[in-house]
Amino acid sequence: MNVLFVHSEEDAYSPDKPLEIQERVQFGISYISAFLKAYGHRTSLVVLCRETPHLLEEHIRRFNPGLVCFTAVYTEYLFLSGVAARAKKNHPDVFLLLGGPHASLNPERCLEEAPFDAVCVGEGEHPTLELVEQLEKGLFPSGIPNLYIRRPDGTVERNAPRPFLEDLDGLPFPDREMWTPWVANPSSRPSVLVGRGCPFSCTYCCNHALRKAAPGRYVRVRSPRNIVRELEAMKERDPSFAEVYLEVETLGAKREWALELCAELRELNARLEVPIAFGANLRVTPNADYEELFAAFAESNFRFVNIGLESGSERIRREVLNRLYSNEDIVRTVRTARKYGLQVGMYNLIGLPGETPADFRETVRVNRVCQPDWFLLSVFFPYPGTALYERCREEGLLERDPDPTLERRKPALDLPGFSKWQVGWRRAWFPFMVYRGHRPLSECLWLVAMAEIYSHRPLIRLHRALLNGGLRKTARWHRECPEARFHPALSEVGGGAAGYRRSMAEGADKFNI
Repeated sequence: MNVLFVHSEEDAYSPDKPLEIQERVQFGISYISAFLKAYGHRTSLVVLCRETPHLLEEHIRRFNPGLVCFTAVYTEYLFLSGVAARAKKNHPDVFLLLGGPHASLNPERCLEEAPFDAVCVGEGEHPTLELVEQLEKGLFPSGIPNLYIRRPDGTVERNAPRPFLEDLDGLPFPDREMWTPWVANPSSRPSVLVGRGCPFSCTYCCNHALRKAAPGRYVRVRSPRNIVRELEAMKERDPSFAEVYLEVETLGAKREWALELCAELRELNARLEVPIAFGANLRVTPNADYEELFAAFAESNFRFVNIGLESGSERIRREVLNRLYSNEDIVRTVRTARKYGLQVGMYNLIGLPGETPADFRETVRVNRVCQPDWFLLSVFFPYPGTALYERCREEGLLERDPDPTLERRKPALDLPGFSKWQVGWRRAWFPFMVYRGHRPLSECLWLVAMAEIYSHRPLIRLHRALLNGGLRKTARWHRECPEARFHPALSEVGGGAAGYRRSMAEGADKFNI
């Protein structure tokens, strides 16, 4: 069967190349596509943006799929629902399936509001394969675990969830080729998914809710040897690629596994003519000693580690976010990372329920002490299905669902004593507050300008249009000078427009559902 996958980007780089960098590739689609191909099915992908909803119709006519699979975070759900409605009207016999975290947490609502024929709750590899097999036989789908299916009479068949996939090594490597036509900079750093699930229960994130979507072990990792095999396959396709982001909620959750992975990566690099540098995310835990882990990172050619401070206010972290480490834990971890030559990126949140200007000053203070090499400052957005969304509703901070346009860049809540204007102003001037006296004034002010530009849609489009004028020249430079692809001054905050967008992209999916 032909299966068409649909992804969308509000913050598209350009209409014909919506994804600026490879780290924007969505892993759920990639793994399901590879899984279906392993069973002999044909897949294709269309990436939509607000200017190109018509592309879905064109791809349906050209590819003739029997199944169209949509994946949506909350901020893309309304747009994709409208696109799906037009597709269903013009192609009523094509089965429409919706997946993704928003669908998993709100399946009833998605089936009530939108024209999808079924919603996938939880992981989608096996449910999608079973759905394809039933459709291929001419059957009306039924009895497929993980799927909520709309019957012809309008009722909904709610199938029980199957356990979370235990053996991640048994999956084929993700389908990266399907994304190639949609990525503006194919020379950018790719990501490799090394595990699924998160052991923590942050209130603003979807993991605490997704953990309840199915039985079985939620936090799972791939074997180090399996990860290395994927890296070897990527090297065979592109021998020049020199850096990869190891995507997982935290590389420190399973310490023995992380050390074993580092040993395998070290041995891999010893065999390569062009070694690979690595980066990863680390969740700090109270009183943890990272000496051994960071030493292993350094020996394995890790360039950087991203650390989530979120709020510098220990009260906000404890009472609002359910994050229990101290500021001293953060500072000590950053110092240990620097001891072993690692660069440090830092995630921050502003505009949280209960936050005051004094709490925000604590966030600035901790960042000034740590002086991260780059940062991501997100404005809190209350995603339906999370604990903090419910708290916002209970406290009367949400009269209706918030506008998802430019979410995490525009304030969503008018907090008592901390208005939207105050939050927006502090977000824009955050780089100046953090780096003042540590970096050139011109760089600080430039970062402020970039923060302001990327908070307004017309300015974003103008800025990208100016940048796209030099895209061919940049691509040629990358081919002739591969090491420049990952130069810190070009890829993170503190070194240019690509840097600001890169830092946004690195954390763009961190909270989204």
